[in-house]
Formats: sequence, structure tokens, C-alpha cells
Amino acid sequence: MSKFIKNVAVIGAGGNSGSYMTECLIKTGKLNVTAITRADSSSTLPEGIHQVKQVDYNKPETLVEALKGQEVLVITLAPRAPPDLQPKIIQAAADAGVAWILPNGWSPDTDPTGPSAGVVKDVNVFGYKQGVRDLITKLGKSSFIDVHTGFWYEWSLAIPNSFGFDFGKKEAVFFDDGTQPISVSTWPQVGRAVAALLTLPVHKQADSKGCLDDYRNKLVYVKSFTLSQKDMLDSVLRVTGDKKEDWKITYEPAEERFNKAMEGLKQGNYMDFVKVMYTRVFYKDENGNFEKTRGVINDVLGLAEEDLDEATKRTIKRALDTKPFGS
Repeated sequence: MSKFIKNVAVIGAGGNSGSYMTECLIKTGKLNVTAITRADSSSTLPEGIHQVKQVDYNKPETLVEALKGQEVLVITLAPRAPPDLQPKIIQAAADAGVAWILPNGWSPDTDPTGPSAGVVKDVNVFGYKQGVRDLITKLGKSSFIDVHTGFWYEWSLAIPNSFGFDFGKKEAVFFDDGTQPISVSTWPQVGRAVAALLTLPVHKQADSKGCLDDYRNKLVYVKSFTLSQKDMLDSVLRVTGDKKEDWKITYEPAEERFNKAMEGLKQGNYMDFVKVMYTRVFYKDENGNFEKTRGVINDVLGLAEEDLDEATKRTIKRALDTKPFGS
């Protein structure tokens, strides 16, 4: 067996996070990266991809064929992807003999035990992720490494219903007092983390800090920043030159916001689901602060510290130049 992974397939290689992962995987110069796409996909793929395999998700045999010869499958799916899609993909990976799967995690902590038990119970999309891991284990053909990144900073800060910031109106809603820290990651950091992880040796080597075997069938955690809403606002003020009095700051109890959003969700308001998901990680139970409760593998992967204000600058540009999801 080879000491290192060589062949990696990515589903979602043209997406927001998937494109960064794919670019970083290619830049290692050590991996053959295959993009798995729908035949009707119009996504622009990063340059340097080894090959593109088109599939029809309604015909599992096309996915099995596309995955033959791949050692790792990285899955990134859109938030509104059909709930039965990932199980189909995992079954196909098992049938194709893919040894490792990085499932569609990329989220706050979804371990149903310990400090995150409450959020996994309260937010069904987080509870669903344990079922995905269980399926991989049950099939017994692949091992998983479930990479937890926290919410994506550039995506989330730009959406008013997520972290509570509206850049057009210069308004922010702080949950409780705005001081509860959570762990988050930027898209570039997620890309670097995946590339660093998949270029670790499969088995322990004397000169390596870690190996894939260390993380077999485990949840792992990486981050860019662990910060509060007040920390985010401080960064916004540094980047924009605004003064605090230029912004309208209001406060809302996190549990009250969560409960109201749950009621709205029962009425079919999808954007209340966004409020449910994001507000819950700011509870004082520390479920969102996995750097504290679980620890991160940034050092093992050699991930450098990032510049918060540069990430905030990118986010503000995105918020003002485009119409982010849910705005």
C-alpha cells in the first residue's frame, strides 16, 4: 500500500468552498484531482484538474464508474441539496472501493455527545450528520474523516440573519450581550486544511506530526478564528473606519431569538431556519467554541494564523457587491 494518497475526487469542485479545496489540492503538486460533476452543470472549475467525470445522480452506476480508482472522495454539497443525495454518493463510493470519505461536514461541532449534544438535538441538520457517519461505518468499505470548520466566515458575516450584521443599513443584532465566542473558518483556510490533511502519510511516519490513520473514523476540527460578535464589529470598524456610533446596535436574548425562529420555521419560513441554525451556536453552553471544547489540529496541518481584518474586508465587499443568500 502506498504511503501517501494520490487520487482524490471532489464533488462540488466549482462551489464556494469546494473551489478553494480543489485549488489547494491541485497546488500541492502531489495529487491527481478529479472533479465529479452533473452532466448539466454550468459551474466553472479551477484550472489544473486532472480529469472531469460527469454523472447522473439518478443513475448510481454512473457515479460508481466515475469513482473507480479514487482513494479519497471529498463531498461538498449546496445547503438545499436533496437529503437523499449524500447517502447515494456514499453508497456509490463504497461500491467503487473508495478508501476514505470526507463527508459534507464543514460545520460547527456535530458530535452528539458532550458539549454539542444540545445543538445536535435542537438543529436537525446537525443531527443528520451523525447518520451520514453511521452509514459509512455500516457499509464498512470506507473510512471517514469529518472535518469541522465552524461556519464559513465570509458567507455568514455577509448574511443579516446569520451573524446579525446588515452592512447596507449599518445595523447589528447582538445575541445576548454579543460576547460569546464561536469558532469559524474562511474558505481559503478550509482549502488549505483539506490539502494539508490529504497530503499527510496514510500511516505514522517518524518525521510527520500526524497521519490519516490518526483521524480514521473521527471528527476533526480546524479554525481561522474564535471570536464573538463584538470582535466581529471591532474588525468591521477597523476595516471601514466607521465609529461605533455610526452603527445601530440592538440586543436580543439568544434563546428568545431561537424560539421565535423555530415558530417561524413551523410556518414554512425557510429564512427562520437560518436564524435557528446560527443563533443556537451562540448559546452560553459553549457548543460553538470547539477550539475550547474539542481542540483543533491547525498545528498538525501547519496552518498559519490569518488576518481577521483582511477576511472582514473580503466579507464586506461580498455583502455590498452581491446579494448574499438570505439578504
